[in-house]
Amino acid sequence: MTDIVNLIHKAGESSCLTAEELTKILKDNTFNDVLFETADNVRQKNVGDEVHLRGLIEFSNICRCNCFYCGLRKDNRSVQRYRMRAEEIIALAQTAREFGYKTVVLQSGEDAFFDIDTICRIIKSIKELGLALTLSIGEKSYKEYEAYKHAGADRYLLRIETTDKRLYKKLHPSMSYENRKRCLNDLKSLGYEVGTGCLVGLPQQSDESLAQDILFFKELNADMVGLGPFIPCPDTPLQNTAAGTLIKALKVMALTRLLLPDINIPATTAMETLQENGRLIALKSGANVVMPDVTSEDCKQKYTIYPGKAGLNNTALDYKNTIVKNIESIGRTISTGYGFRKK
Repeated sequence: MTDIVNLIHKAGESSCLTAEELTKILKDNTFNDVLFETADNVRQKNVGDEVHLRGLIEFSNICRCNCFYCGLRKDNRSVQRYRMRAEEIIALAQTAREFGYKTVVLQSGEDAFFDIDTICRIIKSIKELGLALTLSIGEKSYKEYEAYKHAGADRYLLRIETTDKRLYKKLHPSMSYENRKRCLNDLKSLGYEVGTGCLVGLPQQSDESLAQDILFFKELNADMVGLGPFIPCPDTPLQNTAAGTLIKALKVMALTRLLLPDINIPATTAMETLQENGRLIALKSGANVVMPDVTSEDCKQKYTIYPGKAGLNNTALDYKNTIVKNIESIGRTISTGYGFRKK
C-alpha cells in the first residue's frame, strides 16, 4: 500500500489528519477512488443511507456586498433584482411541506430591508407549519442571531469561503475575515446547528489553503459543510478566470467527511452544474443532503450567483421528482426525519 492509501485509511479510522497529510492527498490524484470509497463507507456507517431533502427558498437577490465571485454582487448592474414579500416566502414554505420536505432553507443576498421583526415573523410562521428552518442570510449582529434563534430558527449556514486571509480580503472588499469568524462563533454559542463551507478552485487558492479550510471545519465542529466548485460568473471581476474542477471539490468534500464523520454534507447544485450527475457522484463520495429549489421559476432565474445553475428550467415539483428518482437509482432512500446531526 502506498503512503497516500495509508493516510486515507488512517483518516477513515481516526478522523484525524495534519495539514501536511491533507495537502499530500489533495495534490495526488492516483488514489481518488480509494478516497471516495472510504468517505462513502464512513458516511454509511455514521449517518446511514438516508438522504435529507431540504427545500431552498431564494427570497431576495439584493445584496449590499461586492464579493468578486458572486453574480449577485452590489455593483452588478445586469441583474434583475427582486425581493419577495413575507407572505410569498411563507407560501413557498407551505409548498415545500406539501412536497414532503421536513426542512426549508431561506437564502438571500445581504438585503437590509428584512429587519429583525420581519425575519422573526417569517420564522414563526414557518415553524407553525412543523418544519425545521435553516437561515442563510449573511453576516448579522449577535442580537439579530439571538432574536432569530428565539423565534425558532434551527440552523444557520454561513460559508467561510476561504480561510486564506490574504485571499479572503482580496475577494471580499469592505468585509472582514475576523467578523466572519465572529459570526460563526456567535451562532455556535447560541445553539444553532452551524453550517459553513468553502469555494474550491478560486484563483490563487492552493492545496495548502484547502487543507486549512478542512481543519477549520474540524476546529469549528461544524454541523454541516457545503462545498462547491468555483464557477466564474459574467459581470464579475472573476468572469474570465478558470472554473474549479469537480474532482477537487469532491476530494475536499470526501476529506471533510473523513474528519467529521457524523455531520451533514450536501451534494451541491454547483457540482451538478459543472458535470451532469455530479450530485449523484457526490452522494457516492460522502454526501447525504440535497437542497432542491422551491423558488418560483421567475425568481430563481434571477438568482444568478453563477451561470447555468442545474434545475433552472424545471418546475419545483419536476425537479423534486427527478432528484428523488435519481437518489433511489443508487440505492439510497429519502429521509422522513428532520435531519438534525446525531453526535
